[in-house]
This record gives sequence, C-alpha cells and structure tokens, in this order.
Amino acid sequence: MLAFLFYVILFVVVIVGLILAVPLIRRHLVTNQILKIFRKMLPQISQTEQEALDAGTVWWEGDLFSGKPDWKKLLAYPKPQLTPEEQAFLDGPVEQLCVMLDEWKITHELKDLPPEVWQFVKEKGFFGLIIPKQYGGYGFSALAHSEVVMKIGSRSGTAAVTVMVPNSLGPAELLLHYGTENQKEYYLPRLAKGLEVPCFALTSPEAGSDAGAMPDFGVVCRGEYDGKADILGMRVTWEKRYITLGPVATILGLAFKLYDPDRLLGKEEDLGITLALIPTNTPGVNIGRRHYPLNGAFQNGPNSGKEVFIPMDWIIGGQEGVGQGWRMLMNCLSVGRAISLPATSVGAAKLAARTCGAYSRVRTQFKTPIGYFEGVEEALGRIGGNTYMMDAARVLTIAAVDLGEKPSVASAIVKYHLTERGRLAINDAMDIHGGKGICIGPRNYLGRTYQQIPVSITVEGANILTRNMIIFGQGALRCHPYLLKEVNAAHDKNQDSASLAFDEALIGHAKFILRNTANSFVYALFGNHIKDNAPENCTPETAAYYRQLARFSASFAFIADIGLIRLGGSLKRRERLSARLGDILSMLYLCSATLKRFEDDGRPNSDLPLLHWSMQDGIYRMQQAFDEFLANIPGHFTFVWLLRVLVFPLGKRCRPPLDVLAHEVARLMMAPGAVRDRLTAGIHVPTAEHEPMAELEQALQCVIECGAIEAKLREAVKLRKISDHGDGQIDQAVQLNVITEVEASLLNKLKDLRSKVIKVDDFKQDFEREAKSSNNESISATRSIDAVMSAKGAINANYVIDNDIVDETDDTTTTGKVKNSAKTTSRKKSNPVTEDTEIVETVK
Repeated sequence: MLAFLFYVILFVVVIVGLILAVPLIRRHLVTNQILKIFRKMLPQISQTEQEALDAGTVWWEGDLFSGKPDWKKLLAYPKPQLTPEEQAFLDGPVEQLCVMLDEWKITHELKDLPPEVWQFVKEKGFFGLIIPKQYGGYGFSALAHSEVVMKIGSRSGTAAVTVMVPNSLGPAELLLHYGTENQKEYYLPRLAKGLEVPCFALTSPEAGSDAGAMPDFGVVCRGEYDGKADILGMRVTWEKRYITLGPVATILGLAFKLYDPDRLLGKEEDLGITLALIPTNTPGVNIGRRHYPLNGAFQNGPNSGKEVFIPMDWIIGGQEGVGQGWRMLMNCLSVGRAISLPATSVGAAKLAARTCGAYSRVRTQFKTPIGYFEGVEEALGRIGGNTYMMDAARVLTIAAVDLGEKPSVASAIVKYHLTERGRLAINDAMDIHGGKGICIGPRNYLGRTYQQIPVSITVEGANILTRNMIIFGQGALRCHPYLLKEVNAAHDKNQDSASLAFDEALIGHAKFILRNTANSFVYALFGNHIKDNAPENCTPETAAYYRQLARFSASFAFIADIGLIRLGGSLKRRERLSARLGDILSMLYLCSATLKRFEDDGRPNSDLPLLHWSMQDGIYRMQQAFDEFLANIPGHFTFVWLLRVLVFPLGKRCRPPLDVLAHEVARLMMAPGAVRDRLTAGIHVPTAEHEPMAELEQALQCVIECGAIEAKLREAVKLRKISDHGDGQIDQAVQLNVITEVEASLLNKLKDLRSKVIKVDDFKQDFEREAKSSNNESISATRSIDAVMSAKGAINANYVIDNDIVDETDDTTTTGKVKNSAKTTSRKKSNPVTEDTEIVETVK
C-alpha cells in the first residue's frame, strides 16, 4: 500500500514537473488559464491614468521594491555639488533678494511683492533658472534650483512661490521638452529676462484632480487672426482657478480637451488633452482677479475664456502636440514634486530648527531654559530628526534629477512626506514659541510660514490623493520587476505574443515571490547576522540600519505581492491599504536617503544623534504600517496569522527613539556650532540689527558666553551674598566682587537681548485704522516708484498698481488689486511665435 502511494505521488510530481518544465505545455495548460483570470482582475484604467502610470523613470525606488536593495549602488551615486557660478548666484542675487524681503509688509500691507522686488527678480534672471544659457537663462542644476527656492522660502513664502512657479511645471519646462524651435527661440529668452510672466492653468472648478473630467474644451475650426482670414486654429472655452501668477501673467499656459468635429486634422473627433500658450491680452481672455490663499500674498487667481480663437501654432509642439498634453504634463511633473515643494518644506523645517533651538536656550521659565524641560525636548527632537531626514531625501531626489532621471515615484514620496513633515516641524515650532508664535506682526518669523504651509500640502497633487492613490498605485506598476510586464501582456490583443510575454513574466514573478517569502522570514530571524545585507566598510552604528532596511524591503516585496494577489483590481479602491503599502515604500526611501547623507557628509560622529533619531523613527513607522496593513487585509484568520509569522516571526521588536536620544538632539540644536549649522545650512539667516532672527542669533551666542557668569550669580544667591531678584542684582554682584565690570556688561547685554527676543508686536486698539494708515503709506511709496518708472520710459507697463480699481465685470471697488491695463493700452496683434512684437516690460 505504501509502495503504491509512493508511486502515485511520484507520478503526480513527474506530470506536474513536465507541465511546468515544458514551455509549450505550460502555456496551454497553465499560463493561458491564469491570463484569462488576470485579465478579469485588472481594474479599468483611463487614458489619463495610463499616461500618468507610464510617466517618468524608475530609479532607486525600484531597488527598494525588488526586496534586495543594492547598497553599493546607492552609495555610488555622486553627491550633487553646486558649481562656482551657482554658489555665486546664491551668495549674491539670492542673498540680496532675501535682504529686500519683508514678509509682514508683503502679506499684511501690500498683499503683493513690492514693485522693486518684482523688477529685481526679473532683471537678475530668477525666472530663467532652468532655461539653458543659449536662450538667455542660467541653465542651473536641479540642486541649484532647489537651493535657491529653499533659501528664499525660509525668508518669504510669497517670494518663493513667485520664483519657483516659472521654473516649475509651466511654459518654460514644457517648451524645453516639447516646444517647436520657433516657440523656444521666441518665448524662452523673453521668459528668462522676465519680459514675459508665465502661468499655467490646469485645475478646473468641477474636475479638480480628475483630469479626465476636465470640462474645458477647444474646437478645431478656421477663423480670423491678425487681419488674416481662413487661419487654421481652434475656439477654446475654459474656466480655471487656483492659477499661481495668473493675475499678473502675460502668457497663459492652458490645458483643455480638443475636438475636431469637421475632421480638419484627420479622422478622429476626440483629439485628447492639449496644451497651448496664449498671450493674456488676446481678445476674450479674462484674467486679473485674485484668490487669497491663507494670508499668502503671492499672485493667484481664476481665469476664463469663451470661444477664444487661437491659431494652431500656439499649441505647445505645434500641430504634432495635439492630444499629447497629459503625457507632457506627467513627464514634467517631477520638477514641481521633486524640487520646488520639497525645497520650500525643507526651508520651513530648517527655519523651525534654527529658531527653536536658539529660542529654547534663550527663553527661560522657572530660571531654566525652556529647552531643558522634557516636553520641549521631545518637540525639539522631532524637529531636528525630521529636518535631518527631510534634507537627506531632498538631496537624494535632486541627485536623480541631475543624473537625467524623472523619478515619478520618488518625487511623489518626497512631495507627500516632506510637506507633511514640514507641517509637523512648524506645528512643533509654534508650540515651543507659545504666545510669541501666535501673535502675528513684524517680529513673528514663524506665523506666516505656519499659515501658508497648507498651500504646499494642497498643490501638485493633494497629499491625501498622493498618499492613498499615487505612491503605491504608481509604484507597484513602475517599480515591480514583473507586474508591468504582466499588465502589458494582458493588454496585448495578439494571443500568441501575449501568451509568450505573460508566461515569461509569470515564471519570473513566481520565483520572485518565493525568494521574498523566504527572505522575509529568514531576515526577520537572522538578518542582523547576514553581512551581505549591509555594504562593506560601513560603520557599526549604521550596519544594523542597513540590515533592518534589507529585511523590511524583502517583507515589503512579499506583502505587496500578496496584497495584489488577494485584492486584485479592488486594491485601487482600497485606498487605506494602498496608502499603508505606500508608507512602507516611502519609509524605505527616506531611511536609505538618510544613510546616504551620513556617508556623503563624511560620517561625522557629532551627527550620530540626528542619524539615530531619524532612522529609529522611520523604521518604527515602517513597522507600524506593516502592522496596520496586516490588521486590515481581508482574509481568514489562518491566512492573516501566516502572513504575520512570515513578517514578524519574533513579534514587533522595533521601538521609537528613546527619550535620551531626543535629549541629545535637543542639546545639539541649542548650541551654536557645526552640527546646528549643517542641519540648517542653506537658509537665510539675517544679520541686520533690526531683524528679529538676527537678535535671536546674538542672544544665543550671548547666553552661551554668559553661562559661567550666570553660574557665579546662582552660587552667590545660594550663599545669600546677593539678592535673589531685582534690577539691582547685577550691580550688587559687581560691588561684592562676585563678577567683574566686563561680566556685568555682558549680562546686561544678554538681558536686553532676551527682552527683544521674547517681545511680541502690539498695535493700536483700532486695527483697521492702523491698517489703513500703513496701507496709505505703502500706496504712496508705490506710486512714487511708478512715477520713477514712468520717467524712465516704463510707461508701457502691462500691469499698473492702483489702490482703488473698479473691475469692469463687477461694480464693486476692490483695494490693492492688480489691474490689467491691456484693456487701455494698445499692443500690436501678431503671431507671438513667428513675428516680432513690441517688448512690453512688466512692473508687476
């Protein structure tokens, strides 16, 4: 009986082995059946979703998705460096611009950048950072672009947005990649010199993030333009909102759906999403009104047009660009996501770190610096650790862009996590500053950043959307070594080629799952002893982190495949499960960036508390994301239990950073020195005497110098040689030779600086009257500047500043808005691409 059973089993094994080993038999009996099931499981994907999935390139995040990251490859990526020209621009024009900026006046009084600042950013080429030198721009690297935006952002959110938008997703970026030579030669020099102010209009009121539902449309037709009849073009109707720089733009980038009912371009009627560049003085373009985003004074507003006729050659890329708009946008989106928004968020976090460290040491309560209290230490630890990791991720992603990558998944990771951690850092900073943080005024260096941080959360893909749908949704298809191949095979209508491609991918996928299943379990048990999971010559402090990341990378690859198999196409709708898988991938990316930063910085021992806090926090968050995913994945108890055993055979053993580590980070932040300077490098630190941050820096230096002197006073009080309080304490200490005259002078200086540091702004009881008074002063100054500009021949300015302007479409009067004077000044109508036009300088 046993012999018979043995032969039966052997026969089954041989038959199964033959089926799996012989490709032809396997495809007919196994692969084709699985392919049918797979096709039914696939969710419906719209054209815009498909183009978004196909956009960009896969970089280091692909290694993390493989389950076996190559640390040697990561550490071999060169650390991005600024060129001498880029550093000179940061030290020169960028520093000059920061000195010119007064965010209180900008946001509270002018509701805009001052005219002299607008003129400065144009004359110094701030709108041409990414435009190549051959077109009159700087052709800066992604690193330089990021450093410029970060530095300006640490001083003024309004100015940072104004500078970053022309250098982000917009006309210049799109023209560089997809414009015709005529379009490039005409527009790029004008954009670089600030002769054109660009904006890009994508968001429609009802469509929001659903580009497929965009109601804006154009109809191909023939019409009249510039006195010429029978011009091939289109009549475009649109309504857009949230368009940054829109109210002052001279050139409008526009996204709309294009239709060709008369088949003037071919056989298709629905031509797809198309992008065009439209001068804002084109008849029918309505532009100039403003939104007011959370006390932000950057120019932002709605625009619209109804059946506006534009020539065909205004389409970006000319007629060949018809229907290619969404692909263009998705391929260029990495600039905004990878560079601009992470830069402003890191600038905010560095501002929080620098000011909170100093304020916590200078400000005292109960005769003790508030930074010595454990509650404040906890917040300082978070600020310091988050800032260290954020900057590491910013630089690593920038390195990818400078290497020629368009890291779509990595850019989504840094967009979401850096803006969220920036918000957390500013929230902690506000808590530490207390009343000083919430009383808005010229002395408040945090308030406006706190108010404006939700702007970065919302734009370039709202964070809820980015976390729940994009990071893993796009990451699974783009980064997985076999899934995209299987999807492409399933979409192949040729059954033979589909079967061959699917079979090859399926076999590789099966081996991939088996390897990661085993590695997840083995690494969890013995990973700390597997030397290959850490790079050679790494320090003992970092080796354990590399091994933990290798272990979690294998577990992530395993659990992601299980989730895809178990949930199939429904995973697209199970957003919270998708978000948790995205969180794991994100933490792997942020932690690996942090380790690379430590290596690139030369492994400074003094930075180890920051490294340890960042890594332990990131790994703990990763563990929690695993736990939450396993707690919510649908399935039988046995199935979920088995998954937990394979991921956590020894239980959840990772812990968040200990209190002693937060204590070490806090002390580093409260002490002037190399660590604090490295942590906050690249932001603007004012030096003028009247600047609140400059006074804070002086107070920190002074309190360190007075440490030993204050210790003498405390000892004298303890021995009852001098009184415990009172204005005369310092004089009394001098008289009794407890301290010297020089030491007394230093203490008095510290007393004065402390008073300035904790001081908050106050105003007249009638805020409105004071606001009107301040506004009148600023308007007078503005009009004086306008008079000077007119005297210099700038009378042809496309935009003028006026205090009381009546909008033609509304009989209400608005204050301090921008009036489009194109309605009252003439401009030669011509094709802006093929003919020369008069140069119109823009004051604003």
